[in-house]
Amino acid sequence: MDAMGDAVGMLARKFQVLFPYLDERQRRLLMGAEARGIGHGGIRVVARAAGVAEGTVSRGVSELEAGEAPSGRVRRPGGGRKRLVDLDPGLRTALLGLVEPDMRGDPMSALRWTTKSTRTLADELARQGWRISAGTVADVLRAEGFSLQANAKTLEGKQHPDRDAQFRYLNEQVADHRDSQDPVISVDAKKKELVGHYKNAGREWQPNGEPVQVKTHDFPDRQVGKAIPYGVYDMTANTGWVNVGTDHDTAAFAVASIRRWWHACGRNDYPQASRLLITADAGGSNGYRTRAWKTELAAFAAECGLAITVCHLPPGTSKWNKIEHRLFSHITMNWRGRPLTSHDVVVQSIAATTTRTGLRVHAELDTRGYDTGVEISDAQIAALPIARHRFHGDWNYTLRPRPNQPSVPDLVDEPRRPTRQDMDRTLLSHPELTGMPREHLQEIATKLAESQAQQRERARHARRGAERSRAPGAGRHPTLTDPDRVLATILYLRKLCTQAVLGELFTVDRATITIAVRETRPLLQQHGYAITPSTARFPTPADLIAFVTDADNEPPAFTKPACYS
Repeated sequence: MDAMGDAVGMLARKFQVLFPYLDERQRRLLMGAEARGIGHGGIRVVARAAGVAEGTVSRGVSELEAGEAPSGRVRRPGGGRKRLVDLDPGLRTALLGLVEPDMRGDPMSALRWTTKSTRTLADELARQGWRISAGTVADVLRAEGFSLQANAKTLEGKQHPDRDAQFRYLNEQVADHRDSQDPVISVDAKKKELVGHYKNAGREWQPNGEPVQVKTHDFPDRQVGKAIPYGVYDMTANTGWVNVGTDHDTAAFAVASIRRWWHACGRNDYPQASRLLITADAGGSNGYRTRAWKTELAAFAAECGLAITVCHLPPGTSKWNKIEHRLFSHITMNWRGRPLTSHDVVVQSIAATTTRTGLRVHAELDTRGYDTGVEISDAQIAALPIARHRFHGDWNYTLRPRPNQPSVPDLVDEPRRPTRQDMDRTLLSHPELTGMPREHLQEIATKLAESQAQQRERARHARRGAERSRAPGAGRHPTLTDPDRVLATILYLRKLCTQAVLGELFTVDRATITIAVRETRPLLQQHGYAITPSTARFPTPADLIAFVTDADNEPPAFTKPACYS
């Protein structure tokens, strides 16, 4: 018995050392080899030493005697417990039905409005009578090609029809300015940042278990305020200049940032420059609808003597602005996971931003105040030395430099632009506005004259409820003549301006223009005239007048004609 006990103890120690490095089949083969070496009674001895059933050792002996080559399997084919989805195929169908997209799922199911975690799915299957764990749910989903997915920002929404054309035009402007050694900058305001001990997205290497302590709530500290970085990225020199404001993100702040860049860097880097090209987003403090932006830029153009051209990116494409992925993205990466405890930390973190491609950034703090709610009147806009481009004058325009307070002789010698009182229908029927020669416009008006007369007679008969009692031509004459109604409708369908602006141009109220468009548009369609929108936009009558006045002095470019037949 002592010899038997010694053998069992020796084998037990041997198995204890080797078993952690062997899989299930290799353990069986080892135990089988030891049992065969002992001979009679070896299966019982080995089973006691390994702490397994004698049948397991017997299977190891049988596998050795069979002489089967290694197959890469631990168990023989068919071994192990059957999976639940194989025992009951209905379980797989029930699970896949729960993870169907919302629009195809059961609209009455509470799970439709619940986070579909594996635990939630397992609980819902248990409620339906299936016994399955959250881990098994995860295994089945992975086998079916599912994985954890985050939302992907790929849907751009409605795309402006002139988006691609605007990018081509912008690229041409950039190439033209670069060829003449004039500066080209991309500008934008970065996201406002809380200043203080607040959580900042990202992670940074710290001692294990010792993260930087920050506030639990992101309530801004009114005494410290926020940091408002406004960036200027020089697309030619690959340099950035960031003005960190502490007050408000206004148009005055945006232009002040550009002004600080010009005096600090621009005029030294481009001493022979006569022009400046700015590419900016369509909205925000530097948006194309912001009057204060144009007013402040005009003052800056007069100060620096540069002709400032602005090309806005089409709406919905702000992420394509060069400054976003060539400057702001690197700044965000540089201060990730680090609380911005003070404005000095913000400035230093921005200034320390570099890239392997040679980006260098300069940053300064701007503690000045900028008023909000500043209103710019129509007269102030009309007085600006702004020239709208032939292609999308609302997105592309140039502010000419001129003295802030011109002398009286300069005002006298300056050519006078026509006003609304000087305007006649010849100006409004300019081919640059209608997209067609005046002869074709007259032809359309002639063809529609009879249909307009019949339409007017039907409308009057409906109002009277009986036949006319006076001769044709009697009574009050319409505010707009039939040719004027055709012209106003074509200008509106060209999307040159709003109905309110058309009312000012035709010296009638907006309701008159609305009625004219509503009644004339169907007649144009009945006669096969399809009017294609133009790319020019005029927010005020003065803008339209200035455009027509300058039209004969500029070569045509990027102007969409109207389609007529």
